[in-house]
Amino acid sequence: MERILRSLWPFLVPAAIVAALAIVLATSSPVMARVVTDTLIKMTIVVGLYVFIGQSGIMSFGHAGFMVIAAYLSAWLTITPQFKKIILPDIPLWLQHIHFHPALAAVAATAVTTVIALIIGSALMRLSGIAASIATFAFLNVIVVVYNNWTSWTKGTASLVGLPVYVGPYTALAVAIGAMFVAFAFQSSRWGMMLRATREDPVAARAAGVSIVRTRLVGFVVSVAIVAVGGLMQGHFSGALTTSANVYLNLTFLTLTMLIVGGMRSLAGAVSGVVLVAAISEILRQLERGISLAGIQIAAPSGFGQVALGIILLCVLLLRPRGLLGGREVSFPSRWFSPIARRVEAERKVGFR
Repeated sequence: MERILRSLWPFLVPAAIVAALAIVLATSSPVMARVVTDTLIKMTIVVGLYVFIGQSGIMSFGHAGFMVIAAYLSAWLTITPQFKKIILPDIPLWLQHIHFHPALAAVAATAVTTVIALIIGSALMRLSGIAASIATFAFLNVIVVVYNNWTSWTKGTASLVGLPVYVGPYTALAVAIGAMFVAFAFQSSRWGMMLRATREDPVAARAAGVSIVRTRLVGFVVSVAIVAVGGLMQGHFSGALTTSANVYLNLTFLTLTMLIVGGMRSLAGAVSGVVLVAAISEILRQLERGISLAGIQIAAPSGFGQVALGIILLCVLLLRPRGLLGGREVSFPSRWFSPIARRVEAERKVGFR
């Protein structure tokens, strides 16, 4: 029993804390339920980023591009045929008449996006360092420009509306915990250990027989699959999609901030960064709207929240370069559990006699 708990502890503790916070806050008010849902969607995205960025050491700015692909694929499959004829009259007839169940559409969109990630990643993963980061950013720009000008399929700069809204706090919670489990399973696997080896010492990893390109590609594809689910959930949470570059650039840098603040080298760091930054962002948002303190109305200037988040990120990078948790996972409380386990085991043996 102790061995199983010890192995699953880095996943169980963050998942339990996230579930408890989400359930308590989501039941407090409808407004808070939407905040919780949005935070859990971002947690899914950040956990997906951790799988690749945290374990490979390569900063990727292109994951938002795969979010765009997955979100629009899911939209094309779930918007009702009658509504597609009105808002997307120029798409092919076979696509106009397709109407998938949201769950089936999510699976199909994630699968197609994963295949695209496998193709794109086969080229990108041959690069390292700043070259790889710039290449991923270039990929994001290409996707945004293409979708921004593909007006017959995406509505261009206008928003694509009509997506079924089915993502609530409990759906987002289930997906976030599922993403955490996939990330934990990957980091505990042989592929995860090899990917971290390429991060620490590529030369030694190659000498030990690790294929750096293949290992990074596996991590990249798993990461994109998780991020794709987060991207399509964002669309089915708001009910609309846009190809605005500002939206995806802001989302990219916000999720990277969450990952860096908590600590990009551990699952616990990724999760804690999302919770902390989301809480601070909500407080700053309320401050921008104005709060009453001792009868005095206090309101921060517009844009204060983004400036404050930037200052927080700078402070973390200066004071805690490896994030708040420093790349550590939640440690197993051996001092608490082991004596109890030994006593139970001793009583069991005595009982058998």
